[in-house]
Amino acid sequence: MRRRTFLSLAAGATTAGCAGQTAGRPTDAPATAGPTVEPVATGFASPWAVEPLPDEPALLVTERPGDLWLVSRSTGDRARVEGTPDVFASGQGGLLDATVGPNYPEEPLLYLTYAVGRPDGSSSTRVGRGRLVTDGPRLDGFEALYTAEPFVESSGHFGSRVAFDRAGAMYVTVGDRQFKNFGPDHVAQDPTNSLGTTLRLRPDGSVPDDNPFVDRAAAGAVFSYGHRNSQGLAVHPDTGAVWATEFGERDGDEINLLRAGANYGWPVADESCRYGTDEPVGVSHADRDDVVAPVHSWPCGSGGFPPSGATFYEGRHGPWRGDLFVGGLASRSLAHLHVDGSRVTEVDPLLEDRGWRVRDVANASDGALYVAVDADDAPVARVEP
Repeated sequence: MRRRTFLSLAAGATTAGCAGQTAGRPTDAPATAGPTVEPVATGFASPWAVEPLPDEPALLVTERPGDLWLVSRSTGDRARVEGTPDVFASGQGGLLDATVGPNYPEEPLLYLTYAVGRPDGSSSTRVGRGRLVTDGPRLDGFEALYTAEPFVESSGHFGSRVAFDRAGAMYVTVGDRQFKNFGPDHVAQDPTNSLGTTLRLRPDGSVPDDNPFVDRAAAGAVFSYGHRNSQGLAVHPDTGAVWATEFGERDGDEINLLRAGANYGWPVADESCRYGTDEPVGVSHADRDDVVAPVHSWPCGSGGFPPSGATFYEGRHGPWRGDLFVGGLASRSLAHLHVDGSRVTEVDPLLEDRGWRVRDVANASDGALYVAVDADDAPVARVEP
């Protein structure tokens, strides 16, 4: 099963490597027989997240336009979950991530991230929670917990994954909202606002006392900054390290290890180019000692791999155990990243013959991966070796 739980790394933890594909360029994995793929249910409208329930054979699936579905893994039957919040369903905004709380099912709380708007057209990322009832599915007592500031007039780059560490702290990614002033004054280089950051909160939405910028009132919730648009979080099952995915501009897509208080460089240090050009957005991570380099990246000219949802495989199939799986959008594939410690040693694209924009991927208790495909009439599918 995939429970988005992880340990945050201490500020001094190692994030090895230089810019680009660090610790040596990974090789493409040798060709093997493809995985078994079986649609579970079809007809979803732009699904954004798939979350297996840990205590029953069911999935939760969000649709960006605003609906949440409870889906049987065995039959594909689905029922709409009532009681979800109103969302700003424009551009990339809408109902986005879903994850069960750290004490589920004893405390059956479901956490959602979603875009919210104001009458003036501005919008932001919000996280909230409600009590999940699966019999006649509904969310009881849904409440907003935290809203990223500031609101801006943009319909893109909302983030926004939500996850819990093993101590019960909540993490939420927030995108840079497509700001284009590529320099030191970019919003993602200013940890006094929420844009281009990873937030760390208590489960009730309050700010922990040990956050890295807690002494700066406006930045108390910020855990890391210098991010463009992170849409995946996963925990290494052996090391407990956080692995986060991040979209670049033109190429420059990244896999990062998160550290408290760290600056991940966007846009002053980055491996991408400006759209439509070969002009770098910033200097390489290797040229600055005040930023954290990605553990793996697709530099400008590589073709990129816009990475979305991510999970480490922890099921019963030995060949996959401990490896990272990442949904690819423009690449229309599911990436199998072979992992050795904090290094990516091989990259094996899966499902290329399907033409699917894979928005999210998750572990379930039956030992399979489940993927959500981003399209107007889309499937959720089971994937096994």
